[in-house]
Amino acid sequence: MPKITVNNKELEFEEGMTVLQACELAGVEIPRFCYHERLSIAGNCRMCLVELEKSPKPIASCAMPASDGMKIKTNTPFVDKARKGIMEFLLANHPLDCPVCDQGGECDLQDQSLFYGFDKSRYTENKRQVKEKYMGPLIKTQMTRCIHCTRCIRFATEVAGIPELGATGRGEDMEITTYLEKSMESELSANVIDLCPVGALTSKPYAFEARPWDLKKTESIDVMDAVGSNIRVDTYGWEVKRVLPRVNEDINEEWISDKTRYACDGLSKQRLDIPYIREGGKLKKSTWDEAMKLIITKLKSFSPNEIGGLVGDLADLEMIYSFKSFFEKCIGSTNFECRQDRIYINPQERMNYIFNSSINGIEQSDFILLVGTNPRLEATILNSRIRKSYIKNKLKIYSIGDAGDLTYPYENIGSSTSVIREIVTGTHKISDKLKKALKPIVIIGDSALCGKSGKYVFEALKNFLSRNNFINKDWNALNILTQQASRVGGIDLDVYSISETENFSFFDKLNNNVFKFIYLLGADNINFDKKDSFIVYQGSHGDKGAELADVILPGAAYTEKNGLFINLEGKLQSAYKASYPPGDAREDWVIFKDLSNMMKKPLGYNDAKDLRTLINKYIQSKNFKDIKKAIDADFVEESILVKPIDYYYTNSIVRSSKVMSECRQISKKFLFTGIEKAS
Repeated sequence: MPKITVNNKELEFEEGMTVLQACELAGVEIPRFCYHERLSIAGNCRMCLVELEKSPKPIASCAMPASDGMKIKTNTPFVDKARKGIMEFLLANHPLDCPVCDQGGECDLQDQSLFYGFDKSRYTENKRQVKEKYMGPLIKTQMTRCIHCTRCIRFATEVAGIPELGATGRGEDMEITTYLEKSMESELSANVIDLCPVGALTSKPYAFEARPWDLKKTESIDVMDAVGSNIRVDTYGWEVKRVLPRVNEDINEEWISDKTRYACDGLSKQRLDIPYIREGGKLKKSTWDEAMKLIITKLKSFSPNEIGGLVGDLADLEMIYSFKSFFEKCIGSTNFECRQDRIYINPQERMNYIFNSSINGIEQSDFILLVGTNPRLEATILNSRIRKSYIKNKLKIYSIGDAGDLTYPYENIGSSTSVIREIVTGTHKISDKLKKALKPIVIIGDSALCGKSGKYVFEALKNFLSRNNFINKDWNALNILTQQASRVGGIDLDVYSISETENFSFFDKLNNNVFKFIYLLGADNINFDKKDSFIVYQGSHGDKGAELADVILPGAAYTEKNGLFINLEGKLQSAYKASYPPGDAREDWVIFKDLSNMMKKPLGYNDAKDLRTLINKYIQSKNFKDIKKAIDADFVEESILVKPIDYYYTNSIVRSSKVMSECRQISKKFLFTGIEKAS
């Protein structure tokens, strides 16, 4: 390996590294503003200057490739003077508004000017001023503070895949702006706030809300989709003030979607904080005792076959397991479901309902086939990985069904199940390409599994991949793109009502009014006619489920309790309590424990530790090691249409969010404007 000398310390480095990266290997800190590990090199802030032996001028270490035999010094008076000069120029036009800047306390410019800058300024000229730019309801601009590092431009172009930011003018007249001064359309747009090293781009909803040192910081997991992005929840008292990303190279790197970041204001709106009972067609406030006694009385008046339960999209494993235990031990019923729609599942093997190639594994793929899915809206972070793989590997992406406007080019090869039949029988043009691929990925979305052909779509593709040895111990090309945070955990805990011949028995009973008592556990996206059923809704928000309910039990949101979640690739992660439930609301597993105790049929656990032990034992007891025999499914001719997704209105939390409502209005405005222009 080549060697480089940094501050008289010799070390080996890998070919292709820059001088800055080699210096970091030596444990030397190099200041920087424009350089970022996940973005292309710009080399325009010049803060990373170092001294290279025999070079008359300092070099920008971020843009200089390291080569064998180089001798670098980073702490000489020569380097110190160069950095001070650069810092003086960067601050020449920077306003002195640190006390009122939302970046205060988390500002790279503040920190580096303290360590590398002068304690005074020699400039007496008027500072330049730049008018503010409109970037939508999420990003607040103060462009006079901008130091032209261009991180935001590179992120929008390279990572988000929507080049809507750019620079106009040159020199002192250069300004960063959206090209048409309109709202940014990317679902990842607010990551530029984290990237901005100064206070030029800050969070508009968070503006003047709190200082970073006033906030309690809690590491947690996102539940807005099934990706399981790692996040940090910042709270002030009871209220969640902001959500920021945490680094996890295997899942979300250091990005989060705008929905993950900004739906948090919905946690304080439309909350259920007291039990309600419907009397005379109107909901009236009640007590826990009254509500639970009414539920128990109603349960006793129906047979177990007339009682059904449904788990919502945001449920953690503790909620799901206690719900299932309550139904089995206290009611004697197995009529429960974790699906809110008629989506085909095959729970015989775990690989049948998870993302087997892993999110990180997308970067290794050389062929991607999308089947009835729009990853950009269904799993924004996963979609960014597909784009990253497209740029890195120059791979070809195909889609069955119109996936819409994605952030990378793809070829739509049809919208019918007959295309799948052609692929698996080897008569389609991409069959040979798929067979020749080393690490192909087939991503099956909910839209492909929800029709009559769902069984054929899944089983035919699985059998094809298995026959061609793309399902093995080293690589599994079969991937299910789940949209709900609770779905994989629900299937792992066997919360479904299916048999070998019938996949949708629960939904048939629901639609035929078999259930006289329905328990909705945070289930807000189910559509059915209530008729004369008695409905209990347990959840955190007054949403669609609460509108149908005869009894409402207030539960806790995902930031108000410790909970386990399994993401779409099958990884078990922990969310931690950052706040506490409002009013008389309780954690959901506690509600089931109290109900079972009142019925004198205890569930076998007294605290969260006991409950988690039971959950771990249950999951570990399931044996998925042996690959079961493939299931043959009859061909069904049907169109595969990617269902439209109301991205900013997918669950009860985002529907309660004012910020998400603003984003939704703007996105629809642009959608209709585009349609009008097209017509």
